[in-house]
Amino acid sequence: MASYSEVQKAVRVEKFRIWFAWVSGGIIMAITANATRNVAVVSVITEVLFFGLGILATIAAVGMTNALNRKAEAARREVLSDT
Repeated sequence: MASYSEVQKAVRVEKFRIWFAWVSGGIIMAITANATRNVAVVSVITEVLFFGLGILATIAAVGMTNALNRKAEAARREVLSDT
């Protein structure tokens, strides 16, 4: 079994990866939406699609972060019960 410190480090790295991917995706979507803003129909479709995808990505990122928090809490409880 991994130590609590190792679990905490792994959780921290995974949270960083999750939110870095979320920010990167948001930037890419913003650049794409900006590139299509002069094409009337495509611009509206792009903005609506990216809005929906942004909400879904946010829900997924928060869910993954919460799962990691639960994993870290379980590891902390296991360590505390052993002492």
